[in-house]
Amino acid sequence: MQKRLSRHQSGARRSSQRGVALIEAMVGILIFAFGVLGLVGLQASMTKAQSGAKYRAEAMNLGGELLGSMWADAPANIPLYVGSSCGNHPPCADWDRKLKRILPTAQSTVNWDAANQQVHIEITWSRPGEGVSRYETYAVIS
Repeated sequence: MQKRLSRHQSGARRSSQRGVALIEAMVGILIFAFGVLGLVGLQASMTKAQSGAKYRAEAMNLGGELLGSMWADAPANIPLYVGSSCGNHPPCADWDRKLKRILPTAQSTVNWDAANQQVHIEITWSRPGEGVSRYETYAVIS
């Protein structure tokens, strides 16, 4: 004997299935939205890291450029690169303008130890929302 469902019972089963596809679609869209947000966050952190690396490389190149100028500019002129004298010495003033143009809020300090003929260059800069970054280099110029 086969039991037949009445019209009312089969309609109740169908109505309990209604809306499931809509819920599945909404859950799928939600998962997709979280994935897109994750990719946007990843892109932002990669961009931040890339610009930080760019500034570090620029600071290193600028430090090497100043050392090259000092080596080429006879040892007698090295004290002109130290402190406020830099603005009065054209090669140093040009370098300082370039430093401030390339690195955000850049500052430099040059110390000369005449007894040991050692120069110490420190370059600092900071990007908005981050702390101060620093690059230092030492060299003996004789």
